[in-house]
Amino acid sequence: MKFDLPIPISTIAAAFGLEIRGNSTLQASGINVIHRVEAGDITFVDIPKYYQKAIDSAATIIIINQAIDCPQHKALLITDQPFQVYNELVKEHRPFVFARQEIDPTARIGAGTIIEPNVVIGAHVTIGESCYIQGNAYIGPYTQIGNRVNIQAGALIGSDAFYFKKEDERYLKWHTGGRVIIADDVEIGAGSTVNRGVSSDTSIGEGTKIDCQVHIAHGVRIGKHCLIAAQTGISGKTIIGDGVVIYGQVGIAQTLKIGDRAIILAKSGVSKDLPANGIYFGYPASEARQKNKELAVLRQLPDWWKTQS
Repeated sequence: MKFDLPIPISTIAAAFGLEIRGNSTLQASGINVIHRVEAGDITFVDIPKYYQKAIDSAATIIIINQAIDCPQHKALLITDQPFQVYNELVKEHRPFVFARQEIDPTARIGAGTIIEPNVVIGAHVTIGESCYIQGNAYIGPYTQIGNRVNIQAGALIGSDAFYFKKEDERYLKWHTGGRVIIADDVEIGAGSTVNRGVSSDTSIGEGTKIDCQVHIAHGVRIGKHCLIAAQTGISGKTIIGDGVVIYGQVGIAQTLKIGDRAIILAKSGVSKDLPANGIYFGYPASEARQKNKELAVLRQLPDWWKTQS
């Protein structure tokens, strides 16, 4: 998530009563979780074993609960409650806006786009030309949709990220500050759901076609010209390459990378990265030919066992 204008670190420190360690002249251009930070971003850390990971990341400013060594080109903001400060910053610069009418006055809709009845379009949404949004769809705040995009009935685009921090045996909700970005010529089936990123964007590439009842979690990035069949679930921050085909009822774990033109066969469970150009099957998903050989051997085990008795 990027700020509208860079914010001096001194301004942030004063607003929250924070101590600055390191370069006090820095300005923050955005804020993001550790997995997606870029130079100029703020991130936070409150667990000692992750301190070094945060320091070594691309983040320029780190909200932290302990003073540690810091490179000269970075800065620390010291507080007892790093998560709360981080969450409040996201809320301040990407506040949630309630829908008070079906199409928010701030939404921009291109020429030739058809919006059926009972579609809710939130604040600061941009929809391109010649799109077709079917009835009872929901397009959440800050969503950006390209040209010639079809969204079928009951699809939910831009719902909150399912992301919580456990603290004192309770779960604290992260404020959702990311967006959904949908490129040209995408189709999204009825009843599918696409969550916004926590502080980064969930994106769907040009020409990708998504079936009904598919769930795409926070911060997922899907490449160009993919096919994703019904009842597939893609967990948070996973990256899907270009030309990937995913058959029905596939489950993909979080923060994985699926290479270009990979094919994942139906009912597979993906628990690790998959290289490009392969065909994968099973749970855990692996190369389909090898998996079928393993299954053939398993089918022969009863007969083999009889010969041992």
